[in-house]
Amino acid sequence: MNNYFNSTKILFLFLMMISTIFSISSLSMINIWMGMEVNLISFIPIMINKNNNFSSESMMSYFLIQSISSANFLFSSLLIISVMKWFNNVTPIKSMFIIFMMNISLLMKLGAAPFHFWFPKTMKGLNWMNCFILSTWQKILPMITLSYCFISKLLMLIASISVIIGSIMGLMQTSLQMIMTYSSISHIGWMLMSLMLKLNVWGIYLIVYSFINYILMSLFKIMNMYTINQMYSNKNSNLIKYFIMFNLLSLSGLPPFLGFLPKWLVINLMINNNLILITFILIMMSLINMYFYIRIIYTYFMLNFFENKFYSTQFNQINLILIFTFMSIMGLMMIPMMIN
Repeated sequence: MNNYFNSTKILFLFLMMISTIFSISSLSMINIWMGMEVNLISFIPIMINKNNNFSSESMMSYFLIQSISSANFLFSSLLIISVMKWFNNVTPIKSMFIIFMMNISLLMKLGAAPFHFWFPKTMKGLNWMNCFILSTWQKILPMITLSYCFISKLLMLIASISVIIGSIMGLMQTSLQMIMTYSSISHIGWMLMSLMLKLNVWGIYLIVYSFINYILMSLFKIMNMYTINQMYSNKNSNLIKYFIMFNLLSLSGLPPFLGFLPKWLVINLMINNNLILITFILIMMSLINMYFYIRIIYTYFMLNFFENKFYSTQFNQINLILIFTFMSIMGLMMIPMMIN
C-alpha cells in the first residue's frame, strides 16, 4: 500500500482529479478536450506496476485507444465550429453525422460495447486500485461530455449491446479481474440509460456502483486474489466470505441491498418513458449477472481447504470493510429514513 501511494503517484492522482473537474466545469468543447488529454497523461504513470509484466501492454493499449478517440472528438468539435461559422444552411443530416462521430469517439473512450475490445486487455495488466480507478473515475468525464450531445437511439442501442455482451462474456471468465471488467461493461449500459433520461439518477448510480466496487476490489487486493481458483483455495474466516457474498449480491442488484436502489430508479424512469423492450433486456441480463455471481459464491462456500496457499497478508482493515459492508447491506433501508 505504501509502495502504491508514493509522492509521485499522489501528484498524478491529484492532477487526474483536477483535470476531470476542469473539463466538467468548462463550457467549451476545446477545453473539455484539453482536460481529457491531461487526464490521460496523468493516469498513464499511475498504471506503472513493476510486479506485473502486462502493465506496459496495458499502458500502450490504453494510450492508443484514448488518443485515437480524443483525436476523433477534437476533429468533430472543430468540424461543428467551422460548419456553424462558415455555412449558414447546415442540413440536419450533416449536423447529425458530426454529432454521431462525436458520440462514437466518446463511447470508445468509455469502453462501451461494441467498442469494448481494449477494456479487458487494459484491465488485465493493472493492480486492483488501478482497476477501481479505470472502472469508476475514468468513466465520469466521457459520460458527462456525452450528456451534452447524445443521440437517443444510438445510446439505447449501445446500452442494450453493452448489457448483453457484459453479461454473456462474464459467464465464461475465470479471472476475477475479467469478471469485474465485464460487470463494468454491463453497468455502463445501465449508466447510459440513466444518463439519457436523468443526470441526477446517473450520479446516484455512479456513486453506489463506485462504493460497492471499492469494497470488493479492496477485499480482493488485501487477500491478494486475482483468479477464482485463488479465491477457492483461501481458507478465510466466515466473516470475510459473507463480506464477499453480500457485496457481490449488492453489485448484481438484489433487492434488499444498496445496489438495487440505482437500478430501481433507472427501471422506474425507463417505464415512465415507455421503454419497455429495453427495460426487459436490461432486467434479463441482470439475472445472468446475478447467476454467475451466485455460482462463484456457492462454490466458495462449499469448497474447504486446510492450507493457505495464496492468502499471506494480514487482514488489518476489517473494521473499515465491516462498516462499508453494513452500509451496502442496510443502505436501501437507511435512505428513506434519512430523507424523512
